[in-house]
Amino acid sequence: LDKALAAGDVSATIALQGALKFNGGGHINHCLFWENLTPNSKGPSVSLQAKIVERFGSVDALKDELSATTVAIQGSGWGWLGYNTKTGKLEIATCANQDPLEATTGLKPLLGIDVWEHAYYVDYRN
Repeated sequence: LDKALAAGDVSATIALQGALKFNGGGHINHCLFWENLTPNSKGPSVSLQAKIVERFGSVDALKDELSATTVAIQGSGWGWLGYNTKTGKLEIATCANQDPLEATTGLKPLLGIDVWEHAYYVDYRN
C-alpha cells in the first residue's frame, strides 16, 4: 500500500482494497471479539442494559434475535450488536466475511459473533 500511495498509483491502491478490507477487517473484528471474551464479565452495564431493554425487551430477547440473525449467514461472516450514533439505538446487523461493521454500516460495534461455515460441519473436531 505504501509503495502504491508513494507512487501515486491509483489503480494499484484500488486493487488492494479487497485485501485491506478482509485482513484489516479481520484484525478489527477479532480484537473486539477477544476483548469481549472475558471470565470477569458481570453482564451489561446499567446504561447498556437500559438500551437493550428499550430496543429488544430483555437480554434474552436480544440473544434470541442476534442468534437467529447470525445463524442465517451463509458461509462466513459476522453477526453484530451495534450502536447507531445517529439514532442512539442498538441495532443487529450482519457482515460478510471479515467486513468490519463500522466501515460497512456506520454502526459502532459492541458485540460480534464470528461465523465460519466450516464450524458447522458435523464431523468437525477441534
